[in-house]
Amino acid sequence: MKIALSQQTIRAEAAHAAVEAAVAHGGAIDKSVVAAVVDASGDLVALLRADGAFKPSVGIAQDKAYTAAVFGAPTDALGQALSANATLHQGIALRPGVVLFAGGLPIVADGKIIGGIGVSGGSEDEDRACAGAGLAALGLK
Repeated sequence: MKIALSQQTIRAEAAHAAVEAAVAHGGAIDKSVVAAVVDASGDLVALLRADGAFKPSVGIAQDKAYTAAVFGAPTDALGQALSANATLHQGIALRPGVVLFAGGLPIVADGKIIGGIGVSGGSEDEDRACAGAGLAALGLK
């Protein structure tokens, strides 16, 4: 019987590159955003707050990254998937650190979730685009 499990997770260097790209994309669309990257377990690896970004966006970005990593799905897709069952949707939404609107994406390499990226400070579409720019900086979609 094997008693240990090996889990791949994002490296700090990659996490920093992703948050820098996400915040740079925010700047390119004239939005001051916060970007956070967590590891496969949902623990913070990197966070970058653009000058002038809304302070509550720090926690929201981290929660989006956490949700995407631990549930293995984009935050808005998770919210949509749960919407058919109001009780389940509300129960999941009330869990600490869970966000069910756009801006969080899982980071997947070689078919395995190695982390999550979350962005806050723009509209849902802008946050999603910034998070996507973070993934693109890693050569991911």
